[in-house]
Amino acid sequence: MSIYALKPRFQSLLRPLTAALARAGVTANQVTLAACVVSMLVAVFVAWRADERWPFVLVPLWMLLRMAFNAIDGMLAREFGQKSPLGAYLNELTDVVSDSALYLPFAFVAPFSLWSVAGVVLLAAISEYAGVLGLMVGASRRYDGPMGKSDRAFVFGALGLWIGIAPSLPAWAAYIMPVVAAALVLTIVNRVRRGLAEGPR
Repeated sequence: MSIYALKPRFQSLLRPLTAALARAGVTANQVTLAACVVSMLVAVFVAWRADERWPFVLVPLWMLLRMAFNAIDGMLAREFGQKSPLGAYLNELTDVVSDSALYLPFAFVAPFSLWSVAGVVLLAAISEYAGVLGLMVGASRRYDGPMGKSDRAFVFGALGLWIGIAPSLPAWAAYIMPVVAAALVLTIVNRVRRGLAEGPR
């Protein structure tokens, strides 16, 4: 089960805005690149001001908006004839870049460590690679959980809000990153296993 399953409802809410953007000449690739640029700017600002803690509140706010950007670029591509090979590359690559940038500032907050956050970043990238590889074995692009992109957005968004409003995090919060890492390992296994099961025998 993954938050990704809620995506169709989210898309239906954004469909009128997507249609308006298409009429205005906005392209899916422009939306994809804009989301990546803003993600990196938010990440740089949060890391720069990490000692003040309140900037981490920007993470959940941007995560929510970024989900809207991702839904809109997908609908522009599928429903308004904007699919392209370049768009497919941009969609996958910018997601990994954006996620990595937004997760790394958490390494500046105790009780997290650089290694625990870097491990999550690496496993998150591998999980997306495992999802894309489904296409290479004749299966669909796999979005299996339990720690897909939407689930990670929820976890890091909630964590950013907690950091932003709490004086400090308890020592046991250090276990959050290993738990996320374990869930990512399971996600990778699920994506590979189900991709193999779906592909041709």
